[in-house]
Amino acid sequence: MRNVVIGFLGTILDQGRRHSWRPSVQICAHPDFPVDRLELLHDHLNLRLAEKVARDITALSPRTEVRLVDMELKNPWDFQEVYGKLYDFAESYGFDEDREHYYVHLTTGTHVAQICWFLLTESRHIPARLLQSGPPEGKAAPDGTIDIIDLDLARYNALQRRFETAAREHSYMLRGGIPTRNAAFHNVIERLEQVVTRSDEPILLVGEAGVGKTTLAQRIHELKLQRRRVKGRLVHVNCAGMQGQHAMAALFGQRRNVVGLAGTERAGFLSEAEGGVLFLDDIDLLPHAEQALLLDALERGSYYPVGSDTAQSCRFHLIATTSRDLSVLSQQGILRPDLLARLALWVFHLPPLRERREDMEVELAYELEKAERSLGCKIGFNVDARARYLRFARDPAMPWSGNYRDLSASARRLCTLAERGRITLPMVEAEILALTHQWAAMRRDGDMALLAEVLPDPTNVDEFDRAQLAAVVRACRESSSLSAAGRRLFALSRKEKTSQNDADRLRKYLGRFGLNWEMVSSGT
Repeated sequence: MRNVVIGFLGTILDQGRRHSWRPSVQICAHPDFPVDRLELLHDHLNLRLAEKVARDITALSPRTEVRLVDMELKNPWDFQEVYGKLYDFAESYGFDEDREHYYVHLTTGTHVAQICWFLLTESRHIPARLLQSGPPEGKAAPDGTIDIIDLDLARYNALQRRFETAAREHSYMLRGGIPTRNAAFHNVIERLEQVVTRSDEPILLVGEAGVGKTTLAQRIHELKLQRRRVKGRLVHVNCAGMQGQHAMAALFGQRRNVVGLAGTERAGFLSEAEGGVLFLDDIDLLPHAEQALLLDALERGSYYPVGSDTAQSCRFHLIATTSRDLSVLSQQGILRPDLLARLALWVFHLPPLRERREDMEVELAYELEKAERSLGCKIGFNVDARARYLRFARDPAMPWSGNYRDLSASARRLCTLAERGRITLPMVEAEILALTHQWAAMRRDGDMALLAEVLPDPTNVDEFDRAQLAAVVRACRESSSLSAAGRRLFALSRKEKTSQNDADRLRKYLGRFGLNWEMVSSGT
């Protein structure tokens, strides 16, 4: 590994007029700290001094490459200007942590520059350690002293606006560049941005199918790469495929000559995610044996590939998703309690599309633009067609059960069928009819599947009662108690009754079908 030092030219100390010790020169002369490259920041007024320092370093340490970096500062004591210039320097610098160790030299430069160095290294915009050099202390250290320091850095309110700008850019990235008016989604993204840029702990994304969990995981990985929290790639594992005797080998890898399994050796997904992000989609479908070993790998930082007696270290960030409610995962034992506790540190619930109806217009525009890029043509709505589609999309009665998959497919159909690049009102009416029929069919199928979980034979229930009973079961599963479910189901009619015993009404209704709260709330 090469050592790279970054620092300002010392306009007074590096001249050597009052003292023979010159920090930018002597920092390259320590035998126990070889400097392979020095990035020397200076302004044009001190170019001649910078060139002289570079020549002196070459004479003293031929192995050290000196790069002169011109950085013009009108006022080196202005926090905003200095921080801005150093921030831009860090953003454009090609840091390569696999081959180089970076150190920021604090001894030279103004106090303002030193504070800005602190802030940039603390926030990982510069992946470096802080280095302080000092003058000689007797004959034991003729070239001076070197201390690699770790400070508890304070926050500086004068620079907060710069951090806020960066935070907005990160949130914009996580949203895919799509603005939102939904307060709940905005809060989720803001909190997620803080966690992604400050923490390496596992993240659990919870939401219905089609809400964009996979896309968000990809954006999280991109942001972690940008902030240099990871260096490796995103390894996407669909846990629905992690079944059978080969699941453990696929996840943890396999050595040759394993009895009962194929003799080929494989690395495994954990190994592929080394230094990057392991994305476990639908983690609740992962078998319990693999769940236990995954938890052990997270806790210990190592695991044993199948057929190996030697532990293999692992360093990856984990993103997991589930479409099920966490209480269901816990109560039914679908996810091991210890693994769920490990994942529960950072849980983010993504709202379904039907709860973000104020964002329908911008989401539709995004899907249309995506369809246009795919089809290679420009498509536009007629005014009346656009207004009709948005009224339909925002209608509270529309379930959008497939979430963004439904919206994306709808936009793709409209764009594909648009003659001469225009989406007309008749096309929109036909699309609305297709979507409503699709959702009605899915609702009927979903009702039967749901009732099959609580009734021995739902076909023995009248079709009229099936829809009503299915709605009651859903409300029970989404409520914390029998009373809460009753208040939700009888919110209007209870106002007209003198006795508002909602729990008793619900209990009697369930009893008509031989059901009780315990049976419908847990699905057993």
